[in-house]
Amino acid sequence: MTLGEIIKQYRTTHSMSMDAFSEKSGISKAYISLLEKNKHPKTGKPIAPSIQSIKQAAEGMGMDFNYLFGLLDGNVDISEAQKKKHRRKGVIINVLGRVAAGVPIEMIEDIVDTEEITEEMARTGEFFALQIHGDSMEPKISEGDVVIVRKQDDAESDNIVIATVNGTDATCKRLKKYAGGIALISNNPAYEPMYFSNEEIVEKPVRILGKVVELRAKFD
Repeated sequence: MTLGEIIKQYRTTHSMSMDAFSEKSGISKAYISLLEKNKHPKTGKPIAPSIQSIKQAAEGMGMDFNYLFGLLDGNVDISEAQKKKHRRKGVIINVLGRVAAGVPIEMIEDIVDTEEITEEMARTGEFFALQIHGDSMEPKISEGDVVIVRKQDDAESDNIVIATVNGTDATCKRLKKYAGGIALISNNPAYEPMYFSNEEIVEKPVRILGKVVELRAKFD
């Protein structure tokens, strides 16, 4: 069975709405819907839930994690190291598939997964995660990788940031500051740096949404 099938069966048996299960498990309603449909809206491929999502679902259904894991397709087992890792307390944040310009982070519904950050990190600010699209930040950051981002409207020179330019979706770039403006620079030399004067920063506008603080690389 898929995780979505198990969740839907549980909700049906307990006459529970997605909203109610979301509140009980900590999994967003949007991601519960994705799990139950078991189809990624962009790729059309089946959803591959993270172990953290499985853990949250188990807690929401009052089910032992290993028992739930054993019900999933393939009857996969996990190592003791992984079990210990996921017993640690943490804070769950949403992984966004895209960030639309001008839309508050908390209002974005394009949620593709969840990630866990430590309580220590969570105490240092407000965080979200973003799935990377494109190859402009290769080789360090690749298509499908997830970056953990602390929300802030400014950053230091050489920080990697998430920014919007001229009303477009958010982009991941390295920030360079100059007396007369800034540059947003790709790691991939195939892409030219984007330079903006102080006047252009205001007029376009160019806005920093947050600083990338961690990379969660994905492997095939």
